[in-house]
Amino acid sequence: MNVPQIVNQKNSTKANTPPPPQEKHGDEDVANNFSSLILGIEMTKRNPRRSKNRLKLSRRGVRPLESPNETGWLYGIHAVTAALANPQRQVDRLVVTRAAWDRCNPKPDGATPEFVDRESLDALLPPGAVHQGMALLAPALDRVTIEEICADPPESGLVVVLDQVTDPQNTGAIMRSAAAFGANAMIVQDRNAPPVTGALAKAASGALETLPYIRVTNLTRAMEILKGAGFWCVGLDGNAESSLSDVRLDGRVALIMGAEGAGLRRLTAARCDTCAHLPTKAHFGTLNVSAATAVALYEVGRRRTS
Repeated sequence: MNVPQIVNQKNSTKANTPPPPQEKHGDEDVANNFSSLILGIEMTKRNPRRSKNRLKLSRRGVRPLESPNETGWLYGIHAVTAALANPQRQVDRLVVTRAAWDRCNPKPDGATPEFVDRESLDALLPPGAVHQGMALLAPALDRVTIEEICADPPESGLVVVLDQVTDPQNTGAIMRSAAAFGANAMIVQDRNAPPVTGALAKAASGALETLPYIRVTNLTRAMEILKGAGFWCVGLDGNAESSLSDVRLDGRVALIMGAEGAGLRRLTAARCDTCAHLPTKAHFGTLNVSAATAVALYEVGRRRTS
């Protein structure tokens, strides 16, 4: 016998209607809602792109830099020992392996070493850092301005200006060559130059402690300041007609170096007093910016001593 089914129309409608979609809330939204309702505080919304970048860096074990000249960890025997020998350098921690400390002769002063194993030292530094068993935690050196360099430059003053060279290895290597050949400063554009990191300091091999690394907002304006202080601005350009051996290099000289591939920007080249090329073989092409700077610095030194 079939029993008739009694259906409540109202309940049936509710049962067949899907529930409205619930809005998903992230951890930040929940925290903001709690702060607003319970504490009466309106939280500032973070920049989502910046937050994601910071998350990626934290997962890789790299703390984001707070300022362009912040240093943090320096590593590598030459970078660390030079920093310890610099009276202007504040030292927070010196972390070394026993093997690295035994290789140091004489022993560096300036900090009491913390001895750790190699794995513990690896964990303190960015992935892949070639630390040679030695690392130093230190704040950035005080900034030097271009006005300070140009206030009373020596008669044979020499500075290196980098036009958007962004690779820290190249920048550090250029700094090392500049210090070796007696340059007084290195000038870079603030927005298109690497910050001072452990990788840059290691490539500089101690030059970071003796050569001012000056960041400027406007590179062409900086060149005008250099000219006002008596510097002769020489741009290195592979397409220039003159060879570097044929241009004036006495007195105060500023060597202007462009990025690899792009070279000097048009406005930067236009502000140079002269441009010159290195006499490389035609079929070979040009050197990278680090090697080209070293050759140019050598030529300046050779001409001044001959």
